[in-house]
Amino acid sequence: MAAQQHVRKLQRQPPASPAPPELQPPLLNGFSVHEATLADLHEHFAAGHFTYEEYTAYCLSRIEVLNPHLSAIIETNPDACALAAELDTRPPDASENVHSGQQTVGPLYGIPVLLKDNIATADRTQTTAGSLALVGSKPKEDAHVVKLLREAGAIPIGKANMSEWASLRSKTASAGYSPRGGQCRNPYDLEMSPFSSSAGSAAAVAAGMVPVALGTETDTSVIGPAGANGVVGIKPGVGVTSRRGTVPISGKMDVVGCFGRTVADAAAVLEVISGPDPSDEPTTKKRRDVNYREWLTGSETLKGAKFGIPFKRCWEMVEPSCKAVAEKVVDAIRKAGAEVVEVDFPSVEERVGKDGSWDWERGTDRTAEWTVAKVDGYNGMTEYLQELEESKVRSVEDVVEFNKEHDEEEGANPGTMPNVYPKGQDNLEELAETKGVEGNTYHAALRHIREQTRRNGIDAVLSYTDPKTGKKDDLDALLFCDRKGIGQQYAAQAGYPVVCIPIGVDKDGIPVSLSFQHSALKEPELVKWASAVEDLWNKENGWRPLPAFKNLGAKNVPIGRVDD
Repeated sequence: MAAQQHVRKLQRQPPASPAPPELQPPLLNGFSVHEATLADLHEHFAAGHFTYEEYTAYCLSRIEVLNPHLSAIIETNPDACALAAELDTRPPDASENVHSGQQTVGPLYGIPVLLKDNIATADRTQTTAGSLALVGSKPKEDAHVVKLLREAGAIPIGKANMSEWASLRSKTASAGYSPRGGQCRNPYDLEMSPFSSSAGSAAAVAAGMVPVALGTETDTSVIGPAGANGVVGIKPGVGVTSRRGTVPISGKMDVVGCFGRTVADAAAVLEVISGPDPSDEPTTKKRRDVNYREWLTGSETLKGAKFGIPFKRCWEMVEPSCKAVAEKVVDAIRKAGAEVVEVDFPSVEERVGKDGSWDWERGTDRTAEWTVAKVDGYNGMTEYLQELEESKVRSVEDVVEFNKEHDEEEGANPGTMPNVYPKGQDNLEELAETKGVEGNTYHAALRHIREQTRRNGIDAVLSYTDPKTGKKDDLDALLFCDRKGIGQQYAAQAGYPVVCIPIGVDKDGIPVSLSFQHSALKEPELVKWASAVEDLWNKENGWRPLPAFKNLGAKNVPIGRVDD
């Protein structure tokens, strides 16, 4: 079953309007690789249609053409082609031979992978979290996930643009903006938001610059951009991927996740970067050895499945043109033999505002997610900065002062730059005020958000009891059409996994996604259900619509979330 699904061909939808001729992808040695999956690429490699170096050079050429419009990538790796050429001259090492099905090498062998700019590399690329304050600093070693990528034969091709400091900079900073990379754009419509801090990683995969990418998430920063940019996103639960070597926010919620254009591709990346790391304790406690690609399946699996749709302040808040797309998919899931029932989080009125908006400050100091994130952020950033070599900053306070000294470039003061107007660097200043003290208020907030999002949230509705019959029948997953980030926020605070897939576009041509949630260590099951619905929707509708690059000449001005 798994091997068959690895080579499943997906039918692409055309863009609503074709991309301009100058952006059309060329052939590579006579072959179309613009939307090629990892399985497609390995078939080409095995057949000798092109080499690893030629494909890497192709990706770099697409970056050169597209990035001036999208600002999705801050810099490319000057050694990328050399790394690929080396792979062309030697057989895979045993550590790279994690083959499955008909593949003779691992799923990422010879594959260029884009890294978010807060994931450390000990090479000639910078790691700056989008900030000028870290330019010139040097990590002592690769992040753990980068080490695993290199061992698997993957090629780190460059660093993706992101919201500066992963949105830890300010409450009002433009989504996807950094002083190093400028304003990242959405390839479907350059006047619309790429959504949240891993924007560059998602936009680059969506536009066809790279096949796969890594991002990080504290709250909504993988799944949000994946949904808004029409790609598959996997945000694993805390402890599945190591955070060592990534610029942190909260050790209680941070994860390294991944982007691909299919569930199979994203699952392959997760498979490579997952694993225990003695220096990141949660990974040693929760890790299971999983071949995620073995969980890929087809639409036939949906027969007899049972899914829940959280309605109150979740589905009821979905914008009408998005809901119209999602309801067609849900109808197809029902017709395939699955049952879909409405459920409500017991804690939803306390955790989610009446407008259904994302808000990590919601509640009091003893109940808000921000209480935890700002203390963790102070401690995590300080630890990370102090381990750097040749760094201009060693603490949060140093970063705050650096920004003030470089106000014209960093916009530390309210009103200096429109991209962070009107609050400048208010979040960083609040981090500095905490001094990293984990007092009673901090511990009360941590207990509260976990209780409300786990026992009184996701776990509560997964344990389903039919209101008519009283029969208990646990749900296989929860389904969201979640552009505002409500359900994503539940999973983030709980430390639980999410997988999202593209399912169409709204009335404005912006992608709509369906996301799947479950409890801790349920990533394999979510891959199963997401791939089943992917297969179902592909058969009925064709796979994801391609970017149209609408408003290509839009000025590089700040933009907020998709729904702003």
